[in-house]
Amino acid sequence: MRLASFEIDGVERFGAVVESGIVDLKRLCEGRYADLRSVLADDAVAELAALMEGRQADYPLDRVTLHPVIPNPGKIWCCGLNYYEHVEECGAKPASVPLFFLRTASSQVAHGAPVRRPRESEQFDFEGEMAIVIGKPCRRIAVADAHRHVAGYACYNDVSVRDWQLRTSQWDVGKNFWCTGSFGPWLVTADEIPFGADLGVVTRLNGVEVQRSSTRMMIHDIAAQIAHLSTIAPLEAGDVIVTGTPGGIGAMRKPPLWMKDGDTVEVEIERVGVLRNTVAVD
Repeated sequence: MRLASFEIDGVERFGAVVESGIVDLKRLCEGRYADLRSVLADDAVAELAALMEGRQADYPLDRVTLHPVIPNPGKIWCCGLNYYEHVEECGAKPASVPLFFLRTASSQVAHGAPVRRPRESEQFDFEGEMAIVIGKPCRRIAVADAHRHVAGYACYNDVSVRDWQLRTSQWDVGKNFWCTGSFGPWLVTADEIPFGADLGVVTRLNGVEVQRSSTRMMIHDIAAQIAHLSTIAPLEAGDVIVTGTPGGIGAMRKPPLWMKDGDTVEVEIERVGVLRNTVAVD
């Protein structure tokens, strides 16, 4: 299934994306689940799949406003310097353990919404990535068991305010400006994609390809990331792990390539979908 969070007529909902639009799963489950995070916490994805059988869309996609896939995650962990070509272009060395920073929910927007370049910076950079969402809680999980805890996959643009990010050794400031990153358009459930599959990752700016790689080029794969993070703290249903960006970021180009007001940026993950946003000034 492709699961999405959305709003219609000012009311927040969640549903399943089908060919004709979106099925309102919140209505179908009669309000027993407030949002997708609570669906995952109750291990109810299979229940929702059963409700879907034979159903047509309740709304066309162009009538609803999508929200970030999980609007209210407990944690958003982002893995830095995790693709070989990105490490090389930055003049760094592969890290022996995954490097993580945190994002806040308020720093992200949905598919179709503008990412907002803060007026305090001109260095607004793209980072196409694959995100995973945790389905079953885990603590100190073994690498071999990590696949059991993945609810599904989504696209992510870990947009960076580079000059603010690089002012100090801590990256968090440049990653947490309001409405800068994007998360969507939906969650493809884990049963649709074999765990550890090699998936293409592509970023386009105004239709021009600026990043291309595949998830096999990760230094620390998804299982390693889950095992590492679950050692730090319990991973809970609805937590998000953003798994790293390939090479080709704007900051490392000569001359640098920054996103500007009015630009369109897309992140495409093979078998998942395309996340599209415009750029606006905040």
